[in-house]
Amino acid sequence: MNSPRQPLTATQAMNRAAALCARSEQAPADIRSKLIKWGLSASDASRVMDKLTEQGFVDDERFATAFIKDRFKFNGWGRIKIAYQLKLKGIPAPVIEQAMAAAIDDDEYIGRLTELLRAKWRSLNQREPRAAWAAMMRFAASRGFETAIASQCVKRVTALDDQDD
Repeated sequence: MNSPRQPLTATQAMNRAAALCARSEQAPADIRSKLIKWGLSASDASRVMDKLTEQGFVDDERFATAFIKDRFKFNGWGRIKIAYQLKLKGIPAPVIEQAMAAAIDDDEYIGRLTELLRAKWRSLNQREPRAAWAAMMRFAASRGFETAIASQCVKRVTALDDQDD
């Protein structure tokens, strides 16, 4: 029979959270919720968060930059989707904007979207051109890329001229 776990002391929680943050970047809101889950009161959790921030284990800007680079490079996400996910993690909008500007180069951004669209185009090239265009725009939007940039990249990949019917 499993017995309920004893709540951690503030020192134990501090050590566990510091070890977790030392392994990988963590969102401050995620660490705060873990502290509460581990049995700390709200005031103890705030004190531990203050110590973690003071000692450099938790940092909004550093987390946002790491998150942006990771999701862009490995998941192929655009700025819209990344910003939305960071907001869900409790990162303030000014920090998101600053980290986004520093972490993603515009040429690299367009190149990554073009690469993703080329792969998508191979699976769609048997479709009617307008249907393929629409599918690629939906794909880019689902990845969180801006409409204007997506349209530019889709044009490049499909080599379609704007045709108004």
